[in-house]
Amino acid sequence: MTAIVWIRKDLRLHDNPGLYHTAETGKVLPVYIFDEDDKIGSAQKWFLHHALESFQKRLKSAGSELLILSGKPSEILPDIVEKYEADSIHWNRQYEPAVFNRDREIGESLHKNGISVNTYEGRLLLPPWDVKKNNGDPYKVFTPFYKALQKHDIPQALPAVKNIEPASFNKRDSLSLDDLKLLPEINWTSGMEKRWTPSEEAAVRRFNAFLDKKLKVYKSKRDFPSEEASSALSPYFALGLLSVRSVYHSIKKSAEAAGEPFIRQLVWRDFAYSLITHFPETKTDPMNEQFKSFKWMDESDQLKAWKHGKTGFPIVDAGMRELWTTGYMHNRVRMITGSFLTKDLLIHWREGADWFDDTLVDADVANNVMGWQWVAGSGADASPFFRIFNPTTQSSKFDPNGEYIRQWIPELKHMPTKHIHDPSSAPDDVLEEAGVQIGRDYPEPIVDHKAARQRALDHYDDVKKG
Repeated sequence: MTAIVWIRKDLRLHDNPGLYHTAETGKVLPVYIFDEDDKIGSAQKWFLHHALESFQKRLKSAGSELLILSGKPSEILPDIVEKYEADSIHWNRQYEPAVFNRDREIGESLHKNGISVNTYEGRLLLPPWDVKKNNGDPYKVFTPFYKALQKHDIPQALPAVKNIEPASFNKRDSLSLDDLKLLPEINWTSGMEKRWTPSEEAAVRRFNAFLDKKLKVYKSKRDFPSEEASSALSPYFALGLLSVRSVYHSIKKSAEAAGEPFIRQLVWRDFAYSLITHFPETKTDPMNEQFKSFKWMDESDQLKAWKHGKTGFPIVDAGMRELWTTGYMHNRVRMITGSFLTKDLLIHWREGADWFDDTLVDADVANNVMGWQWVAGSGADASPFFRIFNPTTQSSKFDPNGEYIRQWIPELKHMPTKHIHDPSSAPDDVLEEAGVQIGRDYPEPIVDHKAARQRALDHYDDVKKG
């Protein structure tokens, strides 16, 4: 008989529980279904195309091939099970609420028809329901969640699958990658092509390089975007080209105390999935119900300026231009740009979340929602929720020499460091010598931060008053 493994955001051979356990059963048919209802952003579609291309090669090296289909999994999987006389189906769980519920319904339907349904944890350190308070309630604050998770044993990573007994299928049933139309018709991906290699091998190489060279300075330099001290592993986690359990145990084994700050970041990811599992409404609604009456602004011109890196605040604009070019933004800068949108501009966090979903190669609904709700003040662990980043102060602190700004805003490359964080306040002779005319070469600030900060605090006072 044939066993089907349903491939989703787990495009790897190492520590892939669904694939590993299916391979133990006998003949294996790996199936990938592009669900047209999934709202995958443009940048991640590019990454997905090349990740699937690489995964196909990896499967072939292990003796198997991928059946690629497109449509609704709830309709396709029963047909495939019947057509290829499968007696079992296996998959690694996904936790986006609508997807998880749909998958449960698919599993129940197949089980009623006599099919053995097997699901596994292949995405997180632990399933979202494993880490709870003693009374069974989910955590809403990270630190106690982190401490509670530390009391659990994280399962060891499984060996890479090296040999798969293939189940034959009609090649004409399978779509080509081009049929999925994941790549843009007009090529705007050159910056992403320079930055990323979407493959399992590249993911492992990047992690090993981080472990060998960057982890020891991660704690002290991770907040400085020009230092490139972050791991940049998030795109590989997002589509499952890299196993979080493999990374966790490798760091625990080799880094000891030096690895703790990065381990915390891995646990933040589990925390995000715990939140969206237990509070699925937070995908669109504030976790803090007081924010349901928050007075957001509708400023389309300011939103457009933010998206395209033309706010007149260099650290914000540098981040937004990095995002547009590479499909990625440094984490500290994500917080700065998010605070600017939601607090300086008072534009709803959902606008920012939607833009990030479309432009990030590491787009991940749980992390995205948690991050945006946190920075807006409406989410979990957002105390004090009225925290407002000063973009100029943040820029001076985390890009002190203006290297990051100069990289992404070349029109400011000749500005002296003293003025590069706030060029609009520079003396005329300094601007002239740098070849910058505010309003022509670089935009004037679209808001006055001091006034915008007070406006935001007034809105937050309304929240506190209820």
